[in-house]
Amino acid sequence: MQIKDIARRLHITPRAIRFYEEKGLIQPKKADESGYRYFSEEDVWRLQTIITLREVGMPIDDIRELLQEQNETEGSLLHYLELQRSFMYSRWVEMSKVISTTEAMIERVKRDDRIDPGALYELAEANKRLRETRDNWVDRWNFNHIADKYDELVTREHDGFNTHAFYNEILDQVVEAVAPTPGESGLDAGTGTGNLASRFIKKGVHMSGFDQSPQMLLQCRRKSPEVETKLGTFFAFPFLENDFDFVATSYALHHLTDDQKQLALAECRRVLKPGGRLIIADLMFVDQEHRSSHLDHLRQQGNEEAISQILDRCYADRSRMLAELDSLGFVTEVRQLTTYVHLIWARLG
Repeated sequence: MQIKDIARRLHITPRAIRFYEEKGLIQPKKADESGYRYFSEEDVWRLQTIITLREVGMPIDDIRELLQEQNETEGSLLHYLELQRSFMYSRWVEMSKVISTTEAMIERVKRDDRIDPGALYELAEANKRLRETRDNWVDRWNFNHIADKYDELVTREHDGFNTHAFYNEILDQVVEAVAPTPGESGLDAGTGTGNLASRFIKKGVHMSGFDQSPQMLLQCRRKSPEVETKLGTFFAFPFLENDFDFVATSYALHHLTDDQKQLALAECRRVLKPGGRLIIADLMFVDQEHRSSHLDHLRQQGNEEAISQILDRCYADRSRMLAELDSLGFVTEVRQLTTYVHLIWARLG
């Protein structure tokens, strides 16, 4: 179809379409002789995604970068729609935080009949820091690239440092800790290829999962089509409040900094029903002192491989996570499963 046709179909002007073309967001084909732009159905889906992301406030440069990443994965209508939904949830969660901050300001003015300008600045800066914490995450491990071989990577036995030792046994212990009952609704946060979610499906649980990697989700759908999968991030779960009886996550949070983990735990709290459970199995140290002493021990051994892998990831400070869970209203229990993997069981009080 020509530019006038797509403009009419999407209720925008040809000028807007030319603008997005100039910015490198779309690249329609041009006829050899006439020079007219011809758009495919995929161009329509891509342009609709651009319009939606612009409407919710995403800058042009960020849209370009995002679409370039997606070019390496899928280009289907479903994928473009999932991309739109994921970003809309991100903006929704962000606006919810801004609204909460504004409500806090209003309550302070009502209570004190005034507010210190410094306090206003402090609240505004808190929102800014939250946004920066969310936006600073980068997939340094390229999960799209390793998706088709991820299961082999985490289950194979090999000599040397192995963070995924006893992988299947640990996932089984997560299921046991959840103690699911048939008919419950559960969420696998950072589901990857669905290895944990599929275990709950066998227990009669209605399972959902999200991941930031389209290729990991593709593997999950192939293996476990019963799992409802969505594109999303730990900073904005693509689900509404109070949706789930439990949230489980395994081997995912160590890709987030401690500050980013706090945002993720708040999202777990948001989507849980009253009395809901949260179970985390991941790489952790008891506290910073434990981390420092363990790294010193590895240096004395000359175990550079282990040191390198630990520094490449964000092993949790368990004490900080437990404190954050307590502030969110969870009652917690914890046990160590391997040298590095700890299991946290938490229930909303």
